[in-house]
Amino acid sequence: MDKERKMMIICLLLAAISRPVFSGEWRANVVKNLEALVTSCVVVPCTFTHPKENLPSSRLRGIWHLSKDREQRIYHEDRSKILDNFKDRTRLLGHLGQNNCTLEIIEIKDHDNGPFCFRVELARTETDKPTTDKFSFVEDCVDLKMLPDPPKPTLTHPKTAIQDHPYTVTCSVTHTCPTHVPKLTWSRGTADGIIEVHREIYLGKWEAQSILTFTPEEKDDHSEVTCTSQFNGQRTSAATLTLYVKRTENYNHIIIPSVVGIGTAVIFTVFCIFMVKKYKRRIAELQSQDGSMWNRLSRLSRRIRSDGPGPSRSDQRQEAFLGRFSRRPKGDMLDFGHIPNNVNSKSCADQKFSKPRFPSPKSQPKCSNYKEDLDDGDDYMNTADLNVYGNL
Repeated sequence: MDKERKMMIICLLLAAISRPVFSGEWRANVVKNLEALVTSCVVVPCTFTHPKENLPSSRLRGIWHLSKDREQRIYHEDRSKILDNFKDRTRLLGHLGQNNCTLEIIEIKDHDNGPFCFRVELARTETDKPTTDKFSFVEDCVDLKMLPDPPKPTLTHPKTAIQDHPYTVTCSVTHTCPTHVPKLTWSRGTADGIIEVHREIYLGKWEAQSILTFTPEEKDDHSEVTCTSQFNGQRTSAATLTLYVKRTENYNHIIIPSVVGIGTAVIFTVFCIFMVKKYKRRIAELQSQDGSMWNRLSRLSRRIRSDGPGPSRSDQRQEAFLGRFSRRPKGDMLDFGHIPNNVNSKSCADQKFSKPRFPSPKSQPKCSNYKEDLDDGDDYMNTADLNVYGNL
């Protein structure tokens, strides 16, 4: 048992001693494929490790070269050792002391496709005789895909804008040169309503975003909003959207006709009530005046009849006689001897009176000696009595 424990402890010690040796291998982490826009720039992310202890950047030398020939360098700290085609177009962005070997290439040309590999050199000084350790990561190289035209930006936005409500449009474009971020501009809006975001999508590929917020109006319906991206090297591309503005929801088209209808109905109802009350009042007045109305009609009827042909002489005599008789006091006996003196009794003494049941004035013989005018001082004439006859 003790022997097994001792063997285990020895194995652990050997593993701890040998770990730094195996963990300090020459390794590089380089993006394998990248897109590069012609006339623009590209940044190749790169990191590496080495078996030595931490060294300052001054003790390290980074080199980028073509994979097929280490002597065809596209980057070297000694400018004279760089290919003429790449002079003043390449540089290291990272610090070698921090194991960063990121490379930038500007003014990309159509033939800058690579592949490109990284090489590191460690320098020592012993008795003034420098010795170097060199290592090329030929298995970790980058290939560039040339883009003749810039990528178009992508617009993200709601389908419909609402009038007088904030509306947001996001314009985004991808690129491979974070040192020269594409500039995004809008055809409308102000700087206060624009937010810019720059982020890395994945290793070696970046995205630039511009977020525009504005308040559309009714006049903006069917108008266009354009986002333009300008890349390094003055290359541009644009994307356009057509804005559809939805009017703010209101109920005026319902409220106004309803109010008009209700108002008309109220006015009509008030008018009907007024007319009904007026006619009821008129009917009440007529009903209260029924007696007087019928009296008026009766007088009108008598007046119309009075305008006709006058009564005959016998009718006048009979009316006068009946008038005198009707004015005598009750209890008085009818005395034909009291006939007024203005009646000529001598001429009518021998005249016989016929007494039909319903005598007619035309059946009575005319008395030539009877005076034409029976004026007893009473102007009253009851035309209704002219139609009444009886036996005297």
